Amino acid sequence: MLDTNLKTQLKGYLERLVRPVEIIAYAGDDAKSRELLQLLEQIREQSDKITIKHGDVAGARVPSFALTSPGEDIHLVFAGLPLGHEFTSLVLALLQAGGYPPKVEQALIDQIRGIKGNFRFETYYSLSCQNCPDVVQALNLMAVLNPCIEHIAIDGALFQDEVAERQVMSVPSIFLNGEAFGSGRMGAEEILAKIDTGAGERAAEAINAQAPFDVLVVGGGPAGAAAAVYAARKGIRTGVVADRFGGQVLDTMSIENFISVTHTEGPKLARALEAHVRDYDAEIINGQQAVKLERISEGFKVTLASGASLTSTSVVLSTGARWRKMGVPGEQQYINKGVAFCPHCDGPLFKGKRIAVIGGGNSGVEAAIDLAGLVSHVTLIEFDKALRADEVLQRKLKSLPNVTVLTSAKTTEVTGDGKRVTGLTYEDRISGETRSLTLEGIFVQIGLVPNTEWLKDTVSLNARGEITTDLYGATSVPGVFAAGDCTTAPYKQIVIAMGEGARASLAAFDYLIRLPAEEQAA
Repeated sequence: MLDTNLKTQLKGYLERLVRPVEIIAYAGDDAKSRELLQLLEQIREQSDKITIKHGDVAGARVPSFALTSPGEDIHLVFAGLPLGHEFTSLVLALLQAGGYPPKVEQALIDQIRGIKGNFRFETYYSLSCQNCPDVVQALNLMAVLNPCIEHIAIDGALFQDEVAERQVMSVPSIFLNGEAFGSGRMGAEEILAKIDTGAGERAAEAINAQAPFDVLVVGGGPAGAAAAVYAARKGIRTGVVADRFGGQVLDTMSIENFISVTHTEGPKLARALEAHVRDYDAEIINGQQAVKLERISEGFKVTLASGASLTSTSVVLSTGARWRKMGVPGEQQYINKGVAFCPHCDGPLFKGKRIAVIGGGNSGVEAAIDLAGLVSHVTLIEFDKALRADEVLQRKLKSLPNVTVLTSAKTTEVTGDGKRVTGLTYEDRISGETRSLTLEGIFVQIGLVPNTEWLKDTVSLNARGEITTDLYGATSVPGVFAAGDCTTAPYKQIVIAMGEGARASLAAFDYLIRLPAEEQAA
């Protein structure tokens, strides 16, 4: 199960255990239970501080296991085998249950410990989901720190009956005390904001108390991180405000064209970006969405959705982009109920089912190829008369027996029964005929749209909503610069976004040192 190299790494990590860890296994005679016991035994062999007990399977999910420590009141369970992306979650949970201090700010630890009430969280994840570990790790940490909080991390692919009963059609999906709580990537701060009354108000007060910045970067993706590093290195007061640090990179499964790094994964790169920014004296304000930019006497004011605001002498906009939607009836209604955007995350939930992929570019064809190995049948729908993906991908797609390709097809409606997707209708653009497909899932892969709607009355945008910039990353407003996927810069690539961010930041510094002395003083 664990190879020699992984065992060696695990042994090194488990040497950090401060107190004993007790694993309580709930296993039957099935193959998955035997695999679980094998995994747990291999973990136990790596540390003399770990013991395994067998619990009563009556009423328990099988296979599953709980982590605790003698004398501690910890309620943390993994249902299934947390391998793949969740193996890191397991290692962190072992360390935290064993008393190793978490690498988070003390203010967050204090907030978690101060929560009162009864909170039973259940998170459904898939082993191929790169978004799920953030949620699982956040709730595991909360369960270790606060006895009022219980967390059960559930492999949705292994507990299909539950997934069907609870109509889980995207991961991560979180339930609190039996009711749907949220879906998609969340950190501890976002979860706490939903259960800790007054947390939002306290966060807004702290933001309003921030001193003015010299450079404020709006957006925390590759462009924003590069801009923050280059600004902070100049010794000027630098801030980063982001809805979620890492941006679109967090939703990227595999990265193999980042020069000098032969392979990495989006969440891993995002963590590295944040760590690099934090190495400098830059203020990161996460979980906050900008909604307004305006010029003031001191420079600029950025208002956030929470009502708080930040001021800065200059601004670098790096708000990135998001998945483009089809814009047809039924799509919005059935998002996370059969309409999905991440095949790696949600694909396992559609095992053995019929699905459609919308889009014939590289992303769409790659998604169809990946999903064909899981589902019973894939229908790829392309608006144009031919696929636009690379020829090598098209050859692979055509070799798959359970894939149908429809070109010159315009999706016109997503249909469902009120609870989940049941199909879609499309127009044959050649014959004009309207046709229907019976489906359980639809994966939309038709490109990106820039996150710039809030800027339409502030800076110049092109017809696609991208921020117009010059050779220095300057926008139509002096003192405001922009970089990355939200701009007119061609080729939306991570390495290009980083270069754009560095350039915009250097241009912002150049702008600052050329300001009249009285404006700098203001």
